[in-house]
Amino acid sequence: MLESIGLEHLFDLTATEKILAFFTPLVIFAAFFVAQTILPGRRVTGYVTNAETGEPRNYKLNGLLVYVIAVIIWATEVTGMPRDWFYRASVWSVFGGTVFATIFALVAMFTSSKREVKNPIIAFYLGRTQEYSFFNERIDVKMWFYVVGGTMLSLNSLSGMIWHHDQFPGQVNPGVYMYAAFFTFYVLDYFIFERVQLYTYDLIHENTGFKLFWGGLVIYGWLYILPLWALAAEPDPGFSDGWKYLWLIGVPALFLIGWGISRGANLQKYVFKRFPERKFLGLIEPVYIEAGERKILTSGLWGVARHFNYLGEGFFALAVALSFGHFGNFWAWTYMIVIVSLFTWRQVEDDRACAEKYGEEKWAEYQERVPWRILPKVW
Repeated sequence: MLESIGLEHLFDLTATEKILAFFTPLVIFAAFFVAQTILPGRRVTGYVTNAETGEPRNYKLNGLLVYVIAVIIWATEVTGMPRDWFYRASVWSVFGGTVFATIFALVAMFTSSKREVKNPIIAFYLGRTQEYSFFNERIDVKMWFYVVGGTMLSLNSLSGMIWHHDQFPGQVNPGVYMYAAFFTFYVLDYFIFERVQLYTYDLIHENTGFKLFWGGLVIYGWLYILPLWALAAEPDPGFSDGWKYLWLIGVPALFLIGWGISRGANLQKYVFKRFPERKFLGLIEPVYIEAGERKILTSGLWGVARHFNYLGEGFFALAVALSFGHFGNFWAWTYMIVIVSLFTWRQVEDDRACAEKYGEEKWAEYQERVPWRILPKVW
C-alpha cells in the first residue's frame, strides 16, 4: 500500500531511528523554548490587552535570530544530525509531535480556570486561556508556536530538498528547489515582519488549546510539507525547453503575486492599527468606518475584498502545487486543499468575530461598502 501512495521511503527506518524520530519534536520544542527565552530580542507592545492590567501585552521578539541560528546548526551538521534527517523522520515525528501537543494542551486545560470554558472537550480543543507567557513575559507561548512552526517548516523543506538531491544525481527536479525556496522565503519574510503577527487572528481571537498547540507546532512545522513527502521521491518532470522556462518563470511569478497580496494586506492593517491616520506606503489614504472607539478600514487592499489577504494565500498555495511540475499527482495539491479549506472556513469565523467586535450595524455597513469576501467581482 505504501508503494501505491509513494510514501514507502518515509517508513524505511530502523527501530532506533523510529524512536529518535518520535522524540525529535520534543527536543526541538524544548530547544526553541530555551533559545527564545535566553537569546536577546526587542521588547514591543502588541494589540491584545492584558486582562489583569488593562494595558497592551508586552512581547519579546527574537524569531529572526533564533531562525538564523537554527539554520546554521542544521546546515553545518554541528550536532551530528544529517541534513536529510528531518525529512526522513517526517512521519514518526508527526506521531510524536501530536502526542506531545496533546500533553501540552491537557496541561494547559487543567492548569487554567474553569470559569470561562467549563465543557472539557471544548476546553481541551479550543483552550480556556487566551494567553500564556513565562519569566516576566520573556517568552509568549503563541509566539513560541510560530517560531518553532515557521523554522521547522523551512528546515523540513530544505531537508527534503537535500534528500531529493542525493537520491537523483543527474535527474534532480528543479521544482523541489523552487518549493524549498518558496517556504524559506515565506518563513524569512515572516520573521522580518514578526511584529505584524501580534495583530493577526490567532493572537487576537484564539484561546490556547490543542487546536493551536497542534496547529502551530505540528501542522505548521511538519505537515505543511505534505506534498514533499511523496514528490521528493519523483525525478525531473521532463518538460521540453519551452514549457520548462514557462514553468520556472510563471510559478515563481504566481508565488510573488500571492505573497505581495497577503503581505501587503496584512502590513496595511498593521500600519492602520498602530497609526490610524498614516497613509499606507505614503500613498493610500486611510478611509474607515467609525464603530465607537474602533475603526474598520475600507481603503486600499481592504476596500477590494473583506478578506483579500486570503486570496494571496490561495495564489501562494497554487504556486506550491505547481512547483513540482507533476500536475497530475494528487500529493502536489494537498497543501492547496488544506489552505483553501482553512481560509474558506476562517473568513466565516472572521465575519462573525468582527460583527461581534464592531457591532452588527457597523459590520453590515462594511459589507455593503465591500461586498466581496475574498475574490473581487466573483465571491
